[in-house]
Amino acid sequence: MWIRVDSQSGMPIYRQIAAQIEQAVFAGVLQSGDKLPGIRDLALELAVNPATVVKAYDELEQSGVIEQPRGRGTFVLGRPQLSEPERRRRLRAAAASLLLEAERLGFPATEALTEVERAIAQREGADANEAGEEAEGHAGH
Repeated sequence: MWIRVDSQSGMPIYRQIAAQIEQAVFAGVLQSGDKLPGIRDLALELAVNPATVVKAYDELEQSGVIEQPRGRGTFVLGRPQLSEPERRRRLRAAAASLLLEAERLGFPATEALTEVERAIAQREGADANEAGEEAEGHAGH
């Protein structure tokens, strides 16, 4: 499986698991109806306690990302519609995690901000390039 955990990260392992599954759902890597690994299987694969996977799956179920029908497994529900306060909470948590990781790597917070700004510029450049390519493709038809 593509989930990776980092015991040196400041983020709890259950949260790392939940965040990666959630990101895969939002990115379209996991689709509605996809079956996730069983609790024991994922715990063995990641070398974590099964209770850690249970906590991650429970968090995802409460968020509406997955469902766990008793005795049938764990399935992706799809992209949940998050409220504005929940989206804002998650954004703040992601920002705090980024700052913690930057500090762990020995960078000041300002360097983390610089990297975020660089990522924004790259994304905007990529979006502009895609729009230009699309316009060129339609011009030839």
